[in-house]
Amino acid sequence: MLADYVGFFSRASLGNFGFRWLHVLAGIAWIGLLYYFNFVQAPAFAAYGDEAKARNIAIDKVARKALWWFRWSALLTFLTGLLIMGITAGYFDSVGVDAVGEEISWGRGAGNVGISTGILLGTIMLLNVWGVIWRNQKIVLANAANVLAGGEADPNAAAAGRKAFMASRQNTIFSVTMLFFMVFKAHNPLTGTILTGGELATYWIVALVVIGILELNALGLLPWKTTANKGLNVLYDGPGVRNPLIASFGLWAVFLVLTEVLFPA
Repeated sequence: MLADYVGFFSRASLGNFGFRWLHVLAGIAWIGLLYYFNFVQAPAFAAYGDEAKARNIAIDKVARKALWWFRWSALLTFLTGLLIMGITAGYFDSVGVDAVGEEISWGRGAGNVGISTGILLGTIMLLNVWGVIWRNQKIVLANAANVLAGGEADPNAAAAGRKAFMASRQNTIFSVTMLFFMVFKAHNPLTGTILTGGELATYWIVALVVIGILELNALGLLPWKTTANKGLNVLYDGPGVRNPLIASFGLWAVFLVLTEVLFPA
């Protein structure tokens, strides 16, 4: 009977539906909190101005709780994504045969190239959460709690906050394109087409260069480092949230053009 079972806990159902549902649920929490931090909390905290005590209370009582849900929902999103790939039968199988009978690899299907891009961006975003944002926000949180308790301010807190801010802004910029590719495979009309070797190479060269430059910038590894409104850091700064919004959809536009040009109809 178990061999014939096709309900929710069957392998096919868990891979195609169960873990996908959890993946989307956790992703909503992760990206929702990411947008809260960037579009609500950052401008709101900046509005405190010289009211340092009120800002530190908000950091200690609000940001601390939000960061807990943020980092663990990010990890759950990533882990459920791995479960989808690992449990779904034939997830990485070839996508057919060419004119001479040779198997066409999984990575040449347009839909699979798209989901691979989404996976790459999501993985980078997770590493930013745990390796940059949370590591630096711990310094900011500790400083706020210490100052509220009557201690001296940590001189490293401002620099740590800037590093976390830049990585968070970059994750926001990546998120629009990441979400585009997460739904690309199942819903885009180009998903079933096959890329030639030249199309595939061109796509990945452009994609990796663009993604690499942006991530290096977020880590403060380009010449202007973490200085506000210098070089590519202008993507994170400027008035309000205008620049990161423009950058988010600008990056998506780059990948939209790439898919329209390089993914054969």
